[in-house]
Amino acid sequence: FAPYDGIIVTAAAPDVPKPLKDQLAVGGRLVIPVGSRTTQVLHILTKKNEDEFEIEKIPAFQFVPLIGIEGWKEEF
Repeated sequence: FAPYDGIIVTAAAPDVPKPLKDQLAVGGRLVIPVGSRTTQVLHILTKKNEDEFEIEKIPAFQFVPLIGIEGWKEEF
């Protein structure tokens, strides 16, 4: 159960979903591809405190799209 030390998302999202950030423990890491449907940047977020994240970005990735409330709104 949350909070988690690590979360890995293997589908591309248009933005980093707030519910995932909220479930991360201080010091925990969240790895998620963020961008368009065709190309993404891999975001590695480390939660510094309840309101602050350090973000490392690695370009040129392509994942399947995340669907649902926090994902892409229109059908793929």
